[in-house]
Amino acid sequence: MADESFRHPRLAALYDVLDTDRGDLVPYLLMAGEFGARSVLDIGCGTGVFALLLADRGLEVVGVDPAGASLDVARGREDAGRVRWIEGDATSLPALRVDLATMTANVAQAITGRSAWQGTLRGAYEALRPGGHLVFETRDPARRAWEEWTREHTHRVVEVPGTGTVESWCRLLDVSGPLVTFRWTYVFGADGAVLTSDSTLRFRERDEVAADLAEQGFVVQEVRGAPDRAGREFVFVARRPQAAGA
Repeated sequence: MADESFRHPRLAALYDVLDTDRGDLVPYLLMAGEFGARSVLDIGCGTGVFALLLADRGLEVVGVDPAGASLDVARGREDAGRVRWIEGDATSLPALRVDLATMTANVAQAITGRSAWQGTLRGAYEALRPGGHLVFETRDPARRAWEEWTREHTHRVVEVPGTGTVESWCRLLDVSGPLVTFRWTYVFGADGAVLTSDSTLRFRERDEVAADLAEQGFVVQEVRGAPDRAGREFVFVARRPQAAGA
């Protein structure tokens, strides 16, 4: 189940306006080139920014996301027809054979349940050709990123064309072991509407993620750092092994 920030049409339309710096996507674009990918499955594609960046480079792209409102934004973009959009998740994909599967930003951590996480990894594995790669990021729990998820650190007011001012801030709600729950609040100046979106992320240890990947048949090729969050994230590069005798 996607959060309200992705499911609610009014909030989905704000996502890219409030998150304009997508430098975090550059390493994924570079890795697509590094691995010689010609086809990509973008798991948790959201409003389609990364999927269309890939398509602009001539790659064949499938974007999957459970949030219909976010996909509506994606489908409304210029050149959206260059991407195959699927409403759903990685556990129920059509038959695919892609070179690369990705989960950017918080996608991997937003899959909090054990069975859903296993199903996502299995779905990615089955969608990859033998020798294909899965790449995703997850925050290092030791860095305790949630300690900055406060109004003091996150409050801002943005003027949104066609919408008016939007005030937003984050508040930490709960930390229960690896699960961290927080709430974003949005106040629309035009009509005074107040919308909230609660999210829960799972902070997995590096060894835990590696074991989960191995359990689904992946080989962990490398664990990199995220250039935009040096020392704060693990970027997993996993590979579906080549078939025996290949």
